Amino acid sequence: MRDQKFRQAAFVYLHVAILYEATAYVMLKSGTLPNQFGPPVLWLIVGGAVAGFIFYALLRWKNAWFARGVWALNALRTPALINGAFFAGDAARMPPSFYIMALVIVIINLGMLARAGWDL
Repeated sequence: MRDQKFRQAAFVYLHVAILYEATAYVMLKSGTLPNQFGPPVLWLIVGGAVAGFIFYALLRWKNAWFARGVWALNALRTPALINGAFFAGDAARMPPSFYIMALVIVIINLGMLARAGWDL
């Protein structure tokens, strides 16, 4: 049962990472991806490598503390998503629905990571 929880968490994380990478790629092509932290293409490559590492680590190591750490880092996304979904107002670059959907996806991912990390 524990192996199944880590496998599910790994594959849900992989799908979330694919969605994030695809979104960043589309934003890059449309010119809406910020470039204040360096070349966006570099960040796409780094993001894909990090996501691949986390997927592999969840799938193979099955370490509860690692899953908890990934959960904590992913939980840090929620304030920005809540702000974009409900409080950004007219100054937002993206529609609130974009942030609401991302929030739903992140919460599902957090749930799967919590199941693996805390053996719920």
